[in-house]
Order: sequence, then structure tokens, then C-alpha cells
Amino acid sequence: MLVDPPTLEAFQALALGLAAAGVLATGFEAMTERRASFTLLETGGPGAVASVPLIVFSAPFIILRNTVRGRRFERRRVSFVALATVIACLWGLACGRVLMELVALLTA
Repeated sequence: MLVDPPTLEAFQALALGLAAAGVLATGFEAMTERRASFTLLETGGPGAVASVPLIVFSAPFIILRNTVRGRRFERRRVSFVALATVIACLWGLACGRVLMELVALLTA
């Protein structure tokens, strides 16, 4: 079975986006001993502005982590989990595409 190049590129972008999100969020947690979350934006000031790139690129991981925790502890509906997973994967696909373009730009 052959996979056409655009489909393969989309899978690569999705994998790269989700992996980068996990690495960024986990690295942030390891360095600061604080969980990466959307509440970083609520602090205000320069800290909130500095956390925007972190939140943008680690959002798929944060969404998926919160979704799994919500399903496990709050018993959220499966339809909510499925919708959140689709949103996180689309966001991961977009982030992965940006990273792939950035790598292509830097290596050209």
C-alpha cells in the first residue's frame, strides 16, 4: 500500500507537533517545577507575554493531559474527550507544520 506524499507529510507534521508539545511542556515542568498550563497567561506582565510561545506550542499536550484527567477524575463524556482530542490533534498538526517549515527554512 502506497501513501501519497501530502498524507505522509501530514502524519509527519502531526507526530512532530505532538512530540514537540510534549517535550516543551515536560521540559518546562522539569525546569520550573510548575505545570505548564493555560493559567500561565493569567499572571500578567512580562511573564505572561514570555509564556505565549510556550503555551502556543505545548497546547496540544496540555489539552490532551487535561482531557485524560477530566475523563478519569471528573467522568466527562466520551464525546467531549473525542472533541478535545480532535482539537488537540489539529493544533498539533498546525504546530508541526510550522516547525517543519522552520526547519526547511533554516536548512535551505
